[in-house]
Amino acid sequence: MHTKFSEDIVPLSDLKVNPGKIINQTKDTHRPVLLTSRGRGVAVVQGLEEYEKTAEELAFVKAVAQGLMDIKEGNTVSLKDAKKSLGLS
Repeated sequence: MHTKFSEDIVPLSDLKVNPGKIINQTKDTHRPVLLTSRGRGVAVVQGLEEYEKTAEELAFVKAVAQGLMDIKEGNTVSLKDAKKSLGLS
């Protein structure tokens, strides 16, 4: 998801005037739009599909990081014990 500064940064007033255009832009480009007020970023509009994808990817990365930290700290169980606790043995 690469931001195109010439297209993806728009004044908040543009959203007020034509919200459908901004929403359609996020759907068509699969990129978020940065809304500005007085030249400063104030919000991001992102398509729902892209938001959900990003949220799932973030959750996955957090789970992997937690798993690696658990291994580093010795918070592990044997495969046999894992299967037993899951009722697979």
